Amino acid sequence: MTTLHQKLPQSPPPMHQSTAVDNRVGSRAETVGIALQAKSIAKSYVIGGQSRPVLDGIDFHVDIGECVFLAGPSGSGKTTLLSILGLLLTSDSGELFLRDRRVDGLSEVERTMIRRERIGFVFQRFQLINGLTAEDNVSIPLTMDGVPMREARERAGALLSRMGLAEHRQALPSSMSPGQCQRVALARAVIGQPELILADEPTAALDGKSGKAVMELLRELTTEFSSSTVVVTHDPRIYDYADRICEMENGRFK
Repeated sequence: MTTLHQKLPQSPPPMHQSTAVDNRVGSRAETVGIALQAKSIAKSYVIGGQSRPVLDGIDFHVDIGECVFLAGPSGSGKTTLLSILGLLLTSDSGELFLRDRRVDGLSEVERTMIRRERIGFVFQRFQLINGLTAEDNVSIPLTMDGVPMREARERAGALLSRMGLAEHRQALPSSMSPGQCQRVALARAVIGQPELILADEPTAALDGKSGKAVMELLRELTTEFSSSTVVVTHDPRIYDYADRICEMENGRFK
């Protein structure tokens, strides 16, 4: 049977060059360009009849293969920025590029296609489908892309086994621990080998040991797949897994 590793694509061709410098301990592969770039991103919400700015002209980029953390107090704009980067939310102004394509201003159909084909998401509360086994949850991105069910399950099972969940392939989320559920959610996010992985507080519901295990897997898999990662977190226990930490305050970077 073909292994998951044998299915990996070749490294992507170089795009825009970058001079970003690592400032944290990590396992980032050599970058060959910029994976994600945001220019002058602004966003406001209307609250009580008044417009309240949440993001104030944000400039941000992530290199191919880089893992960047967004840190800062609640209400600083981290999750709003992550949602815009993931095409879950539109900005009021600014430009957004995913590798070689400008992606702000697209139709909802186009945004949905890009999310499905090029972006993986990891959420704090896992967002697993309770009535499906771990293997079937992980298979979803593949079957949505037209991969036959049998092949999708084989690939999902191989990835779960690699993540230490071989005995839980047929388990339901309700029977697994939070750490196991988050590993299943991570497997679902990376099974399609996305260019970009966005994680919103992925360790918040986990103990220290489980949180570090999830981050080690995230770094290993994203490096192998030449993916780039943006993580929103309040968890200082995992800061050493970042290549770069960007602190936000009042809708801006400090």
